[in-house]
Amino acid sequence: MEKDSTVVLATEKYGSNESWEYIVKDGVMERKRNGSECGSGGNSIIGVFKSVFLPQGYPESVSDDYLHYQFWDTVQAFSSSLSGTLATQASLRGVGVGNPEATVAAATVTWLLRDGTGMLGRILFAWQKGSQLDSEAKKWRLFADVLNDIAMFMEILAPNIPSCFTLIVCTAGIFKSIVGVAGGATRAALTVHQARRDNMADISAKDGSQETLVNLAGLLVSLILIPLVTDKPVLTVILFFLFTILHLFANYKAVRSVVMATFNEARLSIVLHQYLRDGQILSPLEGNQKEPVFLELRKKVPVRLGVRLQDLVQNKDEFNLALKQTSMPYLLGVKNGCVRVCLGQEASTHDEIRAACQALCLGSVLHHATPMSGVPEKLLMLQSQSPWEMVFKSYNLMDQIFNPFLKGVEAAGWQTNRTLLNWDEWRVEWKTKTS
Repeated sequence: MEKDSTVVLATEKYGSNESWEYIVKDGVMERKRNGSECGSGGNSIIGVFKSVFLPQGYPESVSDDYLHYQFWDTVQAFSSSLSGTLATQASLRGVGVGNPEATVAAATVTWLLRDGTGMLGRILFAWQKGSQLDSEAKKWRLFADVLNDIAMFMEILAPNIPSCFTLIVCTAGIFKSIVGVAGGATRAALTVHQARRDNMADISAKDGSQETLVNLAGLLVSLILIPLVTDKPVLTVILFFLFTILHLFANYKAVRSVVMATFNEARLSIVLHQYLRDGQILSPLEGNQKEPVFLELRKKVPVRLGVRLQDLVQNKDEFNLALKQTSMPYLLGVKNGCVRVCLGQEASTHDEIRAACQALCLGSVLHHATPMSGVPEKLLMLQSQSPWEMVFKSYNLMDQIFNPFLKGVEAAGWQTNRTLLNWDEWRVEWKTKTS
């Protein structure tokens, strides 16, 4: 009986999707796929689909939350495409399409005014809020989609109010310009989070392919939808609200599925306060699940990081108080109900995290009136009638808890080599003593 002469020379893999062997059999080298060959045609189709619409190396090349986020992002994009079709039809009717009395000049002026106000809105919004879009990407992502739905609803209503049509359309154009800035910037921030192999460009390109496919599907459905809703404003509004509900729900699920391992103010506050309550360190998944995703109109006790020295102290006595009992490369104080942190030139990322933790502890104490209900017991030691006395006590608290807290969050999987804490750019060098 002859022995099997098959010898395996080498094996190779394509990510986690394919595995192959190079074998020598009867002196001839062959390349053979590992595993069953059944259904290879189906696997080939799936493989082509993945290569077209998913980043190279998926799933190892992206974050764990990528597929969940992209699913809900696809749903919201499809519903938004249908809502946009209804809004576009209404806008065209409003500028006179189908109306023999309408003039090309009037329609052109309206369109130019809408585009012009939108351009100004885009510039002003980027100026005022651009620095917040990284640190609060989830909140601004959801805000952008809510604002987009409001803008489309305004466009649908505008033809029914002819006297205010231009004003309404221009306002909707401003809203849409804000949506463009906030949506594009936060998508870029999420791409940075999703990229695991410095493959942001690939992820962004494949996201564009996915969106194009969804818009194509929306276009095909719109071709069926438009004849059904033409000259039927009630049906248009009903369908718009149905698509809007689906759009907002999908957006909420999408931002909720994102699990960022870097600290912004909200995530740091959640993890820190849980640690102060019971010593437990929340994982990135647990911290992100507790993070609020809706924008707050006004913070009860705002925290400002990286302020100018004059925002913190007004005279030499206050400056000496700010330096008292600290050798840290930052100064901290309370002014006009706001916790302010002045950062030194040599401060490291860990110093930034410590300063933010200290500011958040002070903010919690200032927010809760006596008795301190809902505040971790360890923060009770900060109570004082004097703001500067509270600051001095907060340094002592950080000396006790920060190092164990930092080790705990690193062990839990949080990244501490970079943050999204939205520090301003002011950096100060100061003398340790003044006479």
